[in-house]
Amino acid sequence: MTQRLVSHLRYAALAVPDFEEERDFFVKHWGLTEVEGGDGLSYLAAEGSEEPFILRLRKDDKRIDLVGFGVRDRSDVDALAAKLKAKGVQFVHEPQALAGFSGGYGFRVFDGDGRVLEFSAGYEHREARKIREREPIPAKLSHVVFNSANLNQTVQWYIDHLDFTISDSLVRPDGGDMMHFLRCNENHHSIAVAMGPHHALHHLSFEMRGIEEWMRGSGKILRAGARMIWGPGRHNAGDNTFAYFLDPAGNTIEYTTELAMVDDDTWVPHKHDISHLSTQDQWGTAQEMSELVARESFNDIDKGLFVAPPV
Repeated sequence: MTQRLVSHLRYAALAVPDFEEERDFFVKHWGLTEVEGGDGLSYLAAEGSEEPFILRLRKDDKRIDLVGFGVRDRSDVDALAAKLKAKGVQFVHEPQALAGFSGGYGFRVFDGDGRVLEFSAGYEHREARKIREREPIPAKLSHVVFNSANLNQTVQWYIDHLDFTISDSLVRPDGGDMMHFLRCNENHHSIAVAMGPHHALHHLSFEMRGIEEWMRGSGKILRAGARMIWGPGRHNAGDNTFAYFLDPAGNTIEYTTELAMVDDDTWVPHKHDISHLSTQDQWGTAQEMSELVARESFNDIDKGLFVAPPV
């Protein structure tokens, strides 16, 4: 089993101009719980997760503020910081007591493209509850997907610096890479990187309790007036279900469930040809992937590259 210092994905943090509308959407419709808020900042938790929050919203120009990852303990935080410093990674701040909601001990760096990443341990957990049968709310944050204009360069940074591993890839018929799915634990992917025209958020994915809850949640979001841009269906890579919507800020967000679990010692990465219909959707229930569908997730150019958020 591969020994990694990064243990899991914790949360995503976004800045949005229409802060109140975005917060209300995620609380009233998407099914998250606000656990701390005020002055243009909101921390949103998933009822099924012990993470103190899985999404942070901040009022500002649209951007990815940062993505947070968990580390087992303080010594691993220090070990990871030392490793990244030795590799010449640019730090936002050194390991320290974290002053934000839920506390902890950690540090922030820029990845190879300029996205801010946080690594932390020792933060306060919240008491998770079992999601009820047919309850259409997220259980946890499943994964974060980036667009990159330099796909393989971006992915290699995560492999070389954080020991992430490629689980599967999507390729063109000529073999050219289109998307890589990366894991830091037994989940098939915690992040993924897609080829895009610029660096941006591709989508955030939220795990539901099961198929029934996933379908009911998707119907609930449709009735709320949000537009489903792709789905419902079931991917090949990761074997997870998908239903993609646009949030009020124009970010793509996904309800998913049943993401595959893999064993480091036995898993063999696959290259899935995107020209095969079953690659995108095993069931054939979603519309065929096209340039029009793909363009919805290109998103706006990320204005946060190599610019640390104020909190």
